[in-house]
Amino acid sequence: MTPPEWRAVPGAARGASMMGMEKLVLNGDALTLAEIEQVAAGRGVEIAPAATERVVASRDCIDAILAAGRVVYGVNTGFGRLSDVRVPAENLAQLQVNLVRSHAGGVGRPLAEAEARAMLLLRANVLAKGFSGVRPEVVELLAAMLNAGVTPVIPEKGSVGASGDLAPLAHLALVVIGEGEAFYEGERMAGAEALRRTGLQPLALHAKEGLALLNGTQAMTAVGALAVVRARRVARLADLAGAMSLEALMGTPAAFDARIHRARPHVGQIAAAAHLVKLLEGSEIRESHREHDTRVQDAYCLRCMPQVHGAVRDVLDHVTRVLETESGAATDNPLVFALPSTKTEEHGVLSGGNFHGAPLAYAFDYAAIALTDLAGIAERRIDRLLNPDINEKLPAFLSPHAGLSSGFMMAQIVAAALINECQVLAAPSSCGNIPTSGGKEDHVSMGMTGALKLRQIVENVERIVAIELMCAAQGLEFRLPLKSSAEIQKVQAAVRAVTARLEEDRSLAEEIEALAAAVRAGAFNAWCE
Repeated sequence: MTPPEWRAVPGAARGASMMGMEKLVLNGDALTLAEIEQVAAGRGVEIAPAATERVVASRDCIDAILAAGRVVYGVNTGFGRLSDVRVPAENLAQLQVNLVRSHAGGVGRPLAEAEARAMLLLRANVLAKGFSGVRPEVVELLAAMLNAGVTPVIPEKGSVGASGDLAPLAHLALVVIGEGEAFYEGERMAGAEALRRTGLQPLALHAKEGLALLNGTQAMTAVGALAVVRARRVARLADLAGAMSLEALMGTPAAFDARIHRARPHVGQIAAAAHLVKLLEGSEIRESHREHDTRVQDAYCLRCMPQVHGAVRDVLDHVTRVLETESGAATDNPLVFALPSTKTEEHGVLSGGNFHGAPLAYAFDYAAIALTDLAGIAERRIDRLLNPDINEKLPAFLSPHAGLSSGFMMAQIVAAALINECQVLAAPSSCGNIPTSGGKEDHVSMGMTGALKLRQIVENVERIVAIELMCAAQGLEFRLPLKSSAEIQKVQAAVRAVTARLEEDRSLAEEIEALAAAVRAGAFNAWCE
């Protein structure tokens, strides 16, 4: 079986076309969100020769430590609270296997295949930096699994975000050693069988390699990155839905004048205002009431779209920078420095805390709050389209037969329910701490919780914006024969390709989901640039 359809991320359906793209070369540097999305959707990868050289040099340091009989955490000791226990040389291989098996305790539904592929990509890229002390074969197998379509089954719950995403990455590592489960060609099967079908051989882990596979932030980064890709699109789509609502309500775009926004020059605000102006250009509806409009100002949900939508853009830009930095960051422990970075430094293995997910956890909570507010302003526009107490220019609940029919009444109620869920999920997870590992790991990030919450909020916002598109399209039809701008007419046609005009009451449940699915699939991307 495959993960439920609702868990797919935009781009997953494009896997076949991505397979034909030139392979992404991994050298340990930062990746863009676009590159992460492409590999998640099926694009192949290869390891840069220079990266392989660094990996070899890093591994040589580990082998030298073992030959010298030195005691180094993660190489020949226990882990976490057991770091003071030295492990004999003859047991080092079993130590790594035990680590992977014991830490593969995740629960819940599996991550979407696209999310698990993003994890494989990110882990391979981080190991390619050459700070992890693994053999090249480890990095090469991760890349080969991506290229062959072998995707580990990774339960989504069980990470506290320090020491990294231990449980999710352990499930990934199980497949590397020929255990666990994997998805292959739409089927869920034993990891060993998936490798066998593709001609790949499982690895016998050497010293430190199990720890290097487990210790990192790649689960929260993968889930968060793909959620933010979707969030960036839906934030721009909110401009589109809002512009349609403004037209249906015969509002004024005067508040989008560039002079206003240059006077408060936040980048996102200026961009959102310009986007709204572009979408509304050439509207007959606007010209019909330009000279005789008695309203001086529209309600905030219309007038303040640049300020709110733009602020969301700025938040997501910040979160994007955090994610892209993390994609090329060495996040395991200890780190192996094969070559000194300055003349005063020495070769060596250093223990630190780069696995701590705080930068990501804070960013996810920030994005969750902003997107929840974006959903809130969209819902206020939905209500303004439907509510006869505040809108006398459209039929109650956009029904041609109000009273006999309830029209879109329930659509606003559904949006309200989704927003309440977002409000609960927007409570930050990053300020909650539960010590683990016998108190050794006494402060954790809960970044994976933040990523999972963010993903659900994004999905809810996609549905809410779909509801606004549906209602605004209906509202515009009550303005005929006056037409909106050419761009909005095209959008209205795209909405109508999914959901028909509401002439009499019918269940809207499937249509809301279908329109939200069209949003996720990119049907409106042309208007979201």
